[in-house]
Amino acid sequence: MKPEGESARSSRPDPVARRERERRDAPEVERAMRAHRTLSAGNRTLLRATGEGELLREMCRVIVEVGGYRVASVGYAEHGEDKGIRVMACVGMDAGVLEALPLTWAESDSATGQWAVSMAIRSGKASIGRHLLTEGTYTSVRDRALAAGYAAASAFPLRVDDDVIGALCILASEPDAFDEAEADLLGELADDLSYGISNLRMRAQHREAERTIARMAFYDRLTGLPNRVSLCERLGDALHDARPQHRSLALLVVKLGQFQEINETLGYKETDRFLQVVAAHLTPLVREPQMAARVADDEFAILLPDTSAEHATRFAHQLLDVLREPVELLEFAVDARACIGIALFPGHGAEPDALLRRASAAAAQAKQSAAGYTLYSGNPDREFSRRLSLMGELRGAIAKNELRLYCQPKVDFESRRICGAEALVRWEHPRYGMLSTGEFIKTAEHGGLITPLTHWVLEAAFRQSYAWEETGTRLPLSVNLSAYDLRDPRLLDRIKGLFATWGIPPELIQFELTESVLMQEPEGAVETLTRLKALGVELFVDDFGTGYSSLAYLQKLPVDSLKIDQSFVLNMLANEDSAIIVQSTIDLGHNLGLEVVAEGVETEAVWQRLATLGCDTAQGYFISKPIPANAFGEWEQQSAWHPQG
Repeated sequence: MKPEGESARSSRPDPVARRERERRDAPEVERAMRAHRTLSAGNRTLLRATGEGELLREMCRVIVEVGGYRVASVGYAEHGEDKGIRVMACVGMDAGVLEALPLTWAESDSATGQWAVSMAIRSGKASIGRHLLTEGTYTSVRDRALAAGYAAASAFPLRVDDDVIGALCILASEPDAFDEAEADLLGELADDLSYGISNLRMRAQHREAERTIARMAFYDRLTGLPNRVSLCERLGDALHDARPQHRSLALLVVKLGQFQEINETLGYKETDRFLQVVAAHLTPLVREPQMAARVADDEFAILLPDTSAEHATRFAHQLLDVLREPVELLEFAVDARACIGIALFPGHGAEPDALLRRASAAAAQAKQSAAGYTLYSGNPDREFSRRLSLMGELRGAIAKNELRLYCQPKVDFESRRICGAEALVRWEHPRYGMLSTGEFIKTAEHGGLITPLTHWVLEAAFRQSYAWEETGTRLPLSVNLSAYDLRDPRLLDRIKGLFATWGIPPELIQFELTESVLMQEPEGAVETLTRLKALGVELFVDDFGTGYSSLAYLQKLPVDSLKIDQSFVLNMLANEDSAIIVQSTIDLGHNLGLEVVAEGVETEAVWQRLATLGCDTAQGYFISKPIPANAFGEWEQQSAWHPQG
């Protein structure tokens, strides 16, 4: 028998063996720890990087300086005939050394084609623990590796959208580097880098889409001049500045008399050339804070801030002298036959639309003038009296429930079935007939009637939604809200009350707000929309593309859908700029996880094009014009778009 206590002593761990195991495992533990450090620092780099090049350089720096590896580099696969590898970033050695090597990811007999970086790109799998000092494929660089202290290499593929775009290559000084635990952590780092590259590219695409939308929405592609939208925005700012200082300004509209004849005789290419030359003649005469713009096919406009009628007429005379120079076209020279109309603030109007309309009317009158230009000579008093009369009558029409609710259906592209409708208000005036929506809303705004008008529409929309649900029709009905509505502190309580009154679920009521309205008071809009969204309703950004909201702002909005402004949709088949804006908006919306609705779909050709671009929902005359709400059910039953059809 063993002496007492001997068995206990033999079961204790042998301290010598333990130290030996710790000594043997120490390198593996240290390598795992440095891989952990590298991964952690790499994740911080992902959060800070603002550009792809910066991300690649910083990630390589972290691998070398924080992780303690000898070299880190990123190479991107090129898809030319030789399938080369382009060095994008390198830390730990001169990038020129790598760039001088015949790097390729092609399947070939060349030694570099079998290197870790090449195989990672070609196979899409990591190439781990390659021995630089013993493998035959590295013979050409063995002396350099030995001198620099490089012993092992690993490369990890980088993927974007499931495609291998390149590889992350890491060199270590230890021949036995890159054991399984270390390689797994570095593979995770490469995956994180791939995500970072993909995310930065998506952000770059978003920024480019924003720039495209801004450029196409505010500038004329043919001449490069600001367009009508841009002019009206600038004119609005100029009027805002002029009012408190009691300063006048002038708006000149230049109408080209030869436009139609040139277009019909010489074709659109020569017409485009004609317009470009005219624009080139105009622009040297315009100096900041003045502004030139193309506002219609055959019309240019020039804004002259702080200008009198006398100065405006002198400027018009100077313009005509320049425009009398013949325009050299392919076959012969033509005279622009320009006429100029002048409208002045405050005498001829106080709103951008009014001044532009009156300057254009004056340009038409100028055709009969020997001078070639004329001041607007209409009767603003008569128009003002009509507006005052409409304000009073509209107030009565709202109070007496004389307005009518119309609904314009929306159709889902994929199913070709009705998926909702937009609530619209109409007023059939006893003397003026059916008033245009634009004049109708302007009258309400000037008369302080937007709030009672919104209340009427809300009540009518909830009542109609309830009536539909009672007959088994469950279609969401969307209601437009204005800037005035967003500032109404009682709006949310009223909407909550309507839900309580009619007992309809929130998914049957939607709200639309124009992009320009949201940009007037961005912070307040976000707060109001957030409270609306809490009710469970869907929210739409209407007329998207006309207000130039930023991507960062859009991401803050709790909205569900973008509605492309109909001005772009109507012209998308004939106008390249409009087509680009439509496609960019669809891509941008989907990248943000939003549905996209196209307004102004009037032909099957436009429908087919939008379907090809992946648009989600259509609205427009191709489906149906607005229908009286009480006739919507009958139309739906007979329609080819009927949900049960």
